[in-house]
Amino acid sequence: MAHGDEKQPREFVPLRVAILTISDSRDESTDKSGKLLAGRLSQAGHQLAEKTIVPDDIYQIRAAISQWIADENVQAVISTGGTGVTGRDGTPEAVRPLLDKTIDGFGEVFRAISFQQIKTSTMQSRCLAGVANGTYVFCVPGSSGACATAWDELIQAQLDYRTRPCNLVELMPRLLEK
Repeated sequence: MAHGDEKQPREFVPLRVAILTISDSRDESTDKSGKLLAGRLSQAGHQLAEKTIVPDDIYQIRAAISQWIADENVQAVISTGGTGVTGRDGTPEAVRPLLDKTIDGFGEVFRAISFQQIKTSTMQSRCLAGVANGTYVFCVPGSSGACATAWDELIQAQLDYRTRPCNLVELMPRLLEK
């Protein structure tokens, strides 16, 4: 981007975003985190491409995310849940093999922000983000507080083309470069 372009106003670019809740105990009526994320992205002007719930099973997680990253009409996926350290928490193991590139700063910055709220408990979070087949994938913890932090403090601004000095949306045309 040319230096002088930074002052020019930009139009908002709505994205189609899929939401995946990973939980052995939640259903549509009790999925506060998935509802929070769907509401936040709609309020921001994005479109909910699809929302589903799968159990803490790496193959079901991987299958759902694989379907969305293969769909050219989905530009981003946000999963909630399964990022902890218990035996059933397998989201990072399910998603990491699908990623072409990781966005290491996402987890680092999330934990730095989260530290201000929950102190050292944030070290238990194995949230991550990356790019798979030109689609952004964000994996955040399952609590609604963590989802609010991830969306409000990180994801919303990076999925907004108007964010300066740079954002993830403006990189989308180049994600599949070889």
